[in-house]
Amino acid sequence: MSTAPRLAAAKRDWGHDETGCTVLHIDMDAFYASCEIARHPELKGRPVIIGTGERAVVSAASYEARPYGVNSAMPVARARRLCPQGVFLPVDMAYYREVSRQIFHQVFSRVTDQIEQVSVDECFMDVSGALMRWGMPTSIASWIRREVATRFALTCSVGIASDKLVAKMASTNAKPNGMLLIPRSSQADFVQLMPLRGIPGIGPALEKRLNAWAIRNVRELAELSEHDLVRATGSAITAHMLYLAARGMDESKVRPRPPEKSIGAERTFLKDTTEMRVVSNLLRTCSDEVATALRAHDLMARTVTVKLRFSDLRYMTKAHTLETPINSASSIYPQAARLLRSMLGLPEDTPVDSILPTQIRLAGVSVSGLSKAEDTPIQPSLEDILKESSTQGPQGGKGMEDAERTLDSIRDRYGKGSVTLGM
Repeated sequence: MSTAPRLAAAKRDWGHDETGCTVLHIDMDAFYASCEIARHPELKGRPVIIGTGERAVVSAASYEARPYGVNSAMPVARARRLCPQGVFLPVDMAYYREVSRQIFHQVFSRVTDQIEQVSVDECFMDVSGALMRWGMPTSIASWIRREVATRFALTCSVGIASDKLVAKMASTNAKPNGMLLIPRSSQADFVQLMPLRGIPGIGPALEKRLNAWAIRNVRELAELSEHDLVRATGSAITAHMLYLAARGMDESKVRPRPPEKSIGAERTFLKDTTEMRVVSNLLRTCSDEVATALRAHDLMARTVTVKLRFSDLRYMTKAHTLETPINSASSIYPQAARLLRSMLGLPEDTPVDSILPTQIRLAGVSVSGLSKAEDTPIQPSLEDILKESSTQGPQGGKGMEDAERTLDSIRDRYGKGSVTLGM
């Protein structure tokens, strides 16, 4: 959910010359909230807010929640005060990542492979090599918006320009569910309409420094030389970026990114805890989420990492690499539990109802060393073979993996919280 400023004056017809406008910025509209409404149509028209827990922050809010003043990164407790009638739902990252994966695979990748994925709901696309087939950049953007709406019941906004900066600013001002083309000849005028915070990269601290130089908006920013900007910002790199940005220019290129290197899940406790059972239960939940995401992406993992943050805000991580790759919670969680005990200096046989030696504020599990399942040969160890032969039913080995895949199907149909895994 973008919180960048938008101007009504910017959402207008800037002209129709698409020459050189081969960069698209695609931004899903209120993605997490929209995903929840797509799978729960009864929520349509209601203020849906993604985030639960008194110490959590809002991850996304539907457009119906915006008039109440609810925005992303706001404490959930405040959002509840502003919008008590809102529907508050927990973050379901495994589900959002899977919807994102399908959108990128089924829609975006059909246009070009020159895609720079910025986040689960946002990307840049260089369509210069696709124009022979598709014709005009606006034709591509229109097709993308139609396909996303038809296939997934979601909306996205698209900015079209000759560079990444202006394309991103255009998609922001096209929201919600819009498309905005900024011809090359209009890019400087478009950018100079904006307040300083309208330029990506200008945060509160940089805005304050510029304000000290009597710079209040981008038009005033464009009046300064690059030398003056170095003095104002104290950085030649920042000054060069701002000098170009104030003129609607950006030297960065669309860079396709490598596949995801790790998958993780973590949570902050409502209250710092020393109860091992509470921390273990959270690691079990995180292991389940991570395993679900692995299977959704058809991936296997070799390394399991546990992250802890303590009450004094220190954090610690510890990892273990396995001989055999895994993708099930029944395999990830035992490794996470061993790492937890090792990190806290506890014996292997420490009972689950023990009191920990220090207060834990946050815990999480991640996996890395990822590879595609179909390309990953799995050689069972002697221990695996003995365990498989001595355990009947879905409690061990292959049976447990099959049980978890059945849970995936149930959750896809009835929602993440419809069934949980007991270990």
